[in-house]
Amino acid sequence: MVFVVTADSSQMSNKLGSLTHPSRTSARVSNQASASSRGSRLPAGDPQVTTLTTGDELAAVGSEWDALVRAMPRPSPFMLQGWVLPWWRHYGSELELEVHVSRRNGRLVGVLPLCIERRFGVRRLRLLGGPQAVLGDILLAPGENPSTARALVEQLERSGRYDLLDVYGIPASSVLEQSVHGQEFHAIERIEAPVLDVRDSWQETYRSNVSAKSRNTHKRRRRQLAELGRLETRIARTPQEIDSVLEDAFRLHRVRWEGRPDGSDFASERGALFQRDALLTLAREDIPRIALLELDGRAIAFHAYFLFAGRMYVHRLSFDPALAHFSPGIVNTLDAVEAAIDEGATRVEFLGGAERYKRQLADRFEPLYAGLGMPATRRGKAAVIATVATIAARKRLKRSQRIHGFYFDTMAPVRKRIKRARGM
Repeated sequence: MVFVVTADSSQMSNKLGSLTHPSRTSARVSNQASASSRGSRLPAGDPQVTTLTTGDELAAVGSEWDALVRAMPRPSPFMLQGWVLPWWRHYGSELELEVHVSRRNGRLVGVLPLCIERRFGVRRLRLLGGPQAVLGDILLAPGENPSTARALVEQLERSGRYDLLDVYGIPASSVLEQSVHGQEFHAIERIEAPVLDVRDSWQETYRSNVSAKSRNTHKRRRRQLAELGRLETRIARTPQEIDSVLEDAFRLHRVRWEGRPDGSDFASERGALFQRDALLTLAREDIPRIALLELDGRAIAFHAYFLFAGRMYVHRLSFDPALAHFSPGIVNTLDAVEAAIDEGATRVEFLGGAERYKRQLADRFEPLYAGLGMPATRRGKAAVIATVATIAARKRLKRSQRIHGFYFDTMAPVRKRIKRARGM
């Protein structure tokens, strides 16, 4: 899909309005009760729980896994096998698989998708898919009752292979949190995760959500870019199209984040190999898109997103900082959201933080949480206490604009010199 944007092309955006959080405490401890036995066959009709510990076993689950992902209340494309399997191929050598599955009469009805990461002698349970795999949770078939999820957690507890649970990006009131019984569990808000519900059309949504002043600014930025040359947005969709634009995406990401802290691993040597593997795998199911903004044929911004379960999920975006004054990233994001809505998206999951452009477009926040707890050892208990304290300190740091600016901007030249000295 290609559309050409000229200086007087129609614009896009949404209303400023105040965003709201669902009411929920930022951290809480859940204590309930538990029981069951490892791999035991339950009475007829009840599910049998087993554990997957190899990549081959994980791949063998097949399409049944993805059916459970689609049944999630807030479906996560990062839980699909097209994401999880490539991630395991590229990162699994440093981890141990700890996936518990539940079958009823041979049919998959539940999955607890975890792995074990060993750091500084501590065994932490993480969600499959890496830090970017937000909205992760226990996967349940439609109609399954909470006892199926509890049986998966109990199977995990009996394994004795971990020190604590430390997961990131779980939704509010996750199935996982509700299934932890008799153990400490903290749900700590980490990501604001703005959300936009689409009205009848992109234009109606844009006018409704974005102030006239901001719409005029967007229009002016688009016109200024178009005055520099031929401005064109391409939407890469097929495996061949996505493969052809990925190098531009990696280049823009590296330039944009040079000298700045970037925890995404999107464009590192291994990260780029994984992203290509995952995006091309998912492209065979028509899920990923990359909106590429070009000026006279040269890429100046990209916006990678997923179209899944009737929703748009923002994955990664960046732009050429040399053109930052003209806001190519925002112009490209508006194009991407418009294209997703034109394809039928009824909801936009911006994920990530509450950056200004997201607040302009979104209706509200639906925060994501870190899940910490289930300490199985003294070492695990100490790690829970330390990690909760560390997260609290980071949140205080984030609220301090002066320290935040010093870290990102003032220290950038220092980080560059250190990186060069290390030959990175």
